[in-house]
Amino acid sequence: MSDIITRLRAAGCVFAEDEAALLTSTARSATELDAMVERRVAGLPLEHVLGWAEFYGLRIHVSPGVFVPRRRTEFLIDQAVALTTPPATVVDLCCGSGALGAALASVLDDIDLHAADIEPAAVRCARRNITNGQVYEGDLFEPLPARLRGRIDTLLANTPYVPTDEVPLLPSEARDHEPQVALDGGADGLDILRRVTAAAPDWLSPGGHLLIETSKRQAETAREAFTQAGLETRIAHSDDLNATVIIGRR
Repeated sequence: MSDIITRLRAAGCVFAEDEAALLTSTARSATELDAMVERRVAGLPLEHVLGWAEFYGLRIHVSPGVFVPRRRTEFLIDQAVALTTPPATVVDLCCGSGALGAALASVLDDIDLHAADIEPAAVRCARRNITNGQVYEGDLFEPLPARLRGRIDTLLANTPYVPTDEVPLLPSEARDHEPQVALDGGADGLDILRRVTAAAPDWLSPGGHLLIETSKRQAETAREAFTQAGLETRIAHSDDLNATVIIGRR
């Protein structure tokens, strides 16, 4: 394994030892291991090479071209768990791999889980990860069944929030290998957040919650969008995970 560590380190992998161990334990043969190392050295995200990402204690399947769930988003799940009382209807919007919905379902029984994303590759991936719910393809609320209108108890939305002019500054793993639609949030990074927030009150049940991750510097502007939509709003932040979540209640 020392040769693999050397190759990974030379390619700029900061945690070469840890990555080598993960690649070695995942590969089913020496030939597959060599191919995986080659892909990683070429710059593919580790999770795309492995075929999975660790998130909230789960192995979430991720395919090339699909957004990789970040550890900081586990803070959003913690907030959602605290606010969700089963039986409950839960929607994971802009679901990507379906990591958020799968994580919530792993710790809460008796939830009616739905997820949606506009990216076909993400939808295929989410259908592998969400085994006890429905996954739809389409733009935001558009593909959801009409029967969910006014009945969603917990609405999770990991919307893109990188400002357009900052996307080229992202690490190449994200910039070159994850879909632009999952990263680019418009001029100030909050275009999709505003769309979700404006429509959310029509879909939330009375007392239902909307939770969206954003950055700390965008939090006050995001809060204004929630307030303008008529939601009771607060900001939750984790210094440990450098995570910020806007929480609105209908």
